[in-house]
Amino acid sequence: MAYGDRRLLRACCAVLVGGLIATGCSDGREDGAKPDGEGGAKGSTSGASTPGGTAPAPTPTPTPTALDFTPDPKRAPKNAADARRLALAVVAGPDAWGPDYVKRTPHLSDPDYWPVLGDGCSWETGTRPATVLHSVTAYSEVPAVDGRGTLRVAATVTVHRTEEDADWEMAGTLEEALRCPDQKLRDGESIKELISLGNPFGLGGNYTAADSLGERGGYYNDEFRGRQFYGWYQSRIGQVTVATVVKGAPGYSEETTDTTIGTVTAQVQALVTMLERVKDELEVRS
Repeated sequence: MAYGDRRLLRACCAVLVGGLIATGCSDGREDGAKPDGEGGAKGSTSGASTPGGTAPAPTPTPTPTALDFTPDPKRAPKNAADARRLALAVVAGPDAWGPDYVKRTPHLSDPDYWPVLGDGCSWETGTRPATVLHSVTAYSEVPAVDGRGTLRVAATVTVHRTEEDADWEMAGTLEEALRCPDQKLRDGESIKELISLGNPFGLGGNYTAADSLGERGGYYNDEFRGRQFYGWYQSRIGQVTVATVVKGAPGYSEETTDTTIGTVTAQVQALVTMLERVKDELEVRS
């Protein structure tokens, strides 16, 4: 995990799941353990203790008050060529998701591909707006094995002309779920009962981006029986938005259970990896 030791675990990891807020990664503890030992066994004897037998209170971790990012205007992409180079440097391939993930074929979207949610709540191929310099999606998957279905995921990077344009994309994504809670992705594939939630910096545990949002709902595919889960996470830094999507499959769930493999840690890992790459590409260098 190229960026995991830098900020992914430190940011750990307000993701839009459940309500839509839940913890989506660990900082080296067992899955489900909370920071500072909350939720652990009572009466633990680990760590230092006072003479009275009571462990000292842990030192609170300071809460960030502002995004740790200072953009350098000289490094901001000004044209399509600059934006394409940045997007390809940022987009998360299978290595950012985890060791079980591989490239799908084709791995990268067509340079002119721009999906649009039509009036009938079906996704169609549209025309990329003039406010977008470049957009790319990288498709990955975990192949079917041991009775589990093929888990398909994707990561998208969109480079806008301005920060305001990127803000409008975030707002538009939230509006889509309100307008169309049931959406047709393509023949034999749909999502239903979609809900969305936005978290600007400092709210809902978002300390990794200027703005973040999440969507989740039921995923239906003619290849599978019944409802699977669907999750979309999207964040913005400056004029760039990044997003990850997971379309569930048999044998998987958002969080690990006794019978399923969880996907939320990999999804958040891929998202935060892209956020860190955006910062590295655009921030002031000391």
